[in-house]
Amino acid sequence: MTAYDAVVYDLDGTLVDLDVDWDAVARDVLEVYESAGIEPPSRELWDLLGAASDVGLAEEVESTIAAHERDGAETAPRLAHADELLEQGVPVGVCSLNCEGACRIALERHDLSGAVEAVVGRDTVATQKPDPEPLLETVRKLEAEPERALFVGDSDRDRLTAERAGVAFEFVGDGPSGV
Repeated sequence: MTAYDAVVYDLDGTLVDLDVDWDAVARDVLEVYESAGIEPPSRELWDLLGAASDVGLAEEVESTIAAHERDGAETAPRLAHADELLEQGVPVGVCSLNCEGACRIALERHDLSGAVEAVVGRDTVATQKPDPEPLLETVRKLEAEPERALFVGDSDRDRLTAERAGVAFEFVGDGPSGV
């Protein structure tokens, strides 16, 4: 990885394994829709989040998801790539679909925050992965050019984000997790 001027990591499934019951999160978000008397667009969490702003529920849906993520970050087990992050000789960032607060909690809990110069979560910029802007913002914060950066992640969403941003990509482990 020394061929790059910066390395950006995904968080969940790459550096840590957030201790989140995503089915419970989806149920809680569905309750937000039901309490507001709004028909949910689907039962899938990320569809619910994506549609929330169109129906005036963005703040409450984001808050509900972020609360679960922050709690899950407190007890998230550290994964092997966290050690690799500490060995990088170039600026390091984190670009995640999780909220920035959860990213920072997990990094702090595992003594990684001092090695990470930039953190961009789902709520840091106006768009989220696989849109390239979160990754590009992370690369900008690291003062690198996209073509001189590497993004390390665990999902096809991460791979697609890197492709759209013009950033090299590497899977952790054996390939995509399906997230």
